[in-house]
Amino acid sequence: MNPVRNLTMRYVYLLLSKKTDKWYIGSTRDLRKRILKHNSGRNRSTKHGVPWKLIYCEISLNKKDARVRERYLKSGMGRRYLKNRLKFFFAQGF
Repeated sequence: MNPVRNLTMRYVYLLLSKKTDKWYIGSTRDLRKRILKHNSGRNRSTKHGVPWKLIYCEISLNKKDARVRERYLKSGMGRRYLKNRLKFFFAQGF
C-alpha cells in the first residue's frame, strides 16, 4: 500500500515559500494534490508565496487528530516546536 495515496490517513504539513520565506501549515487527505494546488496559485491564502516547498509532514489516522495537531502547530508553542524540530534544516539556510 502506498501511504501517500491512502485516503483514510490525514497529513499535517508545513510548507515554506521560496519567494517570501513564510510558512504555511495545513492538513489534507491527499498531500500531493494539495501541494500542487498551493503551487498552482489556486489557493487564495498561499498564492502570494508560490512556489512552496514541503519541509515537514506528519501522518494521522483520522481527521480529528490531524485537525488538533494542525491547530497546535499553528500556535506559538507549536511554531517553537517546529523551529526546534527543524533546527538543522534552518541552520543550513535551506
